[in-house]
Amino acid sequence: MRIEGKVAALAALALAGLATGAQAQELRYMCYADANECDVARELLDRFEKANAGIKVVVDKVGFNVIREQLETRLEAGQGPDMARVTNLGGLNKYYLDLRPMVDAGYWEDNFGQTLNWMRVGAADKGIYGFLTQLTITGPFVNRTMFAEAGVELPKAGATWDDWAAAIKKVQDKLGVYSGIEMDRTGHRFAGPAMSYGAKYFDAAGKPAVVDDGFKAFSERMVKWHKDGLMKEIWPSASGARWKNAADQFINKDTVMHVGGSWMIQRYAEVIGDRFDWAAIPQPCGPAGCAAMPGGAAMVGFKATKHPKEVAKVMAYMASEPVLKEYYERTLQIPAHKGLAAKGLDYGKNVSPQAIAALKAFTDNYAKIPPQAHMLQGYQRNVAIFNATANNVSLAITGGLTLDEAYKKIGEEVRQAVGN
Repeated sequence: MRIEGKVAALAALALAGLATGAQAQELRYMCYADANECDVARELLDRFEKANAGIKVVVDKVGFNVIREQLETRLEAGQGPDMARVTNLGGLNKYYLDLRPMVDAGYWEDNFGQTLNWMRVGAADKGIYGFLTQLTITGPFVNRTMFAEAGVELPKAGATWDDWAAAIKKVQDKLGVYSGIEMDRTGHRFAGPAMSYGAKYFDAAGKPAVVDDGFKAFSERMVKWHKDGLMKEIWPSASGARWKNAADQFINKDTVMHVGGSWMIQRYAEVIGDRFDWAAIPQPCGPAGCAAMPGGAAMVGFKATKHPKEVAKVMAYMASEPVLKEYYERTLQIPAHKGLAAKGLDYGKNVSPQAIAALKAFTDNYAKIPPQAHMLQGYQRNVAIFNATANNVSLAITGGLTLDEAYKKIGEEVRQAVGN
C-alpha cells in the first residue's frame, strides 16, 4: 500500500507538472483605439494563439488619456504591460525592449527604416523597438453638406488658412452652426499650421526654439478666431496640457471643420455614414507653405517584461507583411511599411467613397511635410513642446495670459523640460 501510495502521489505530481507546463504564457497588450484598431488586433492575435498554444495575449483596451497620461508612471513603477500601442515614440525609449537580437532585423530595417528612428534616441541607437500600427498625417475634415446648404464654395487647393476661415465663417453665420473650426487640443495639431506660417521649432544647432515669428503668427490667429466666435469649444474647455479631441463636435454637426488627422477616417466612415457628406481637404497654406505634421502609433515591447522571447514572437507576427496588410486595410491606415506601400492596399468594396478620397488626400498631404516637422516628430522630448503650447496658448485664448506672457511661459517650460 505504501508503494501504491507513493506511485499515486508521484503520478499526481507528474500530472500537476504537465498541467503547469501546458498552461499558456500570458502577455498583456495595452491598446487604445481611434476606431476599430484594438478589435482588429484582437482578431489577428486570436489566430496567433491558435498557432502558438504556449502564448496567450490579453488585449487591455484603454482610452488614449491612459496611454498619454498614465502609462509612463506605470512603467516607472514596474507595473507596465508587456506591450502597448503608444504615440510618445521617442519619449518612452528608456523602457523599450530591443527586439533586434530576436527578429529578422533586415526585414524590419528594409520596411520600417525611417520610422524606426522615431523610437530611437541619438545616432548611436540602432535598436528595433516596435513598428507603426498607423502612419498619420494631420489635417482638416470639412462638412461639405454645410457648404452646399449655405451656398458657399469650398476653397480650392492652395487656399490659405485665412481663406478657409473666411469661407467657414460665412457657412457658420448662414446656417447658425455653433462653431466654425475646432482643432484637437494638442500642440501636435497646432504645429502643422504654425509651420505654414514659418515656425521652425529648432535653432541651427538643432535645439528647441519654439517661439518665433511663424509660431506667433498662428497663435495670433487662434486667439482671434476664438474672440470672433469662429472657434469655441475645445481649447478653452480644458486646463493645463490636457488633450481633447474635436471628433464629437464634427460628428454631431456642431462644427464645420475638424482639424484632426488621418487616424479619424475609419471612425468617420463608420459613424457618420450617409448623415452628411464629409471630406478631408488639401492642407491649407500660409506664407511658408502648406505644412502638415507626421505622426503615428507604434506597437512596442517593454524591457521589464519577464518574457522577452514571447513578446518578440508576437511582435514579429504582427509586423509580418500579410498580417500587417490585413490590419492596415481593415483599419483604413496609410501603410508605414515600404513593401506594402509599393504594392498598394485593397481597402475593400464596402469602404465609402469619402473614406477612399480622404486616404488619398492625406497621402497627398504627406509630401507637404517640411523637414522640421519630421525633426519635431522624432524629437525625444516633443511632448514637452506640445504640452507647453496647448497650456499657454489656451491661457491666451481665455485671457489668463497675454500672448507675450504665453510666449515667455512656453520658452521657460520647454527649457526646463529639456535642460537648455
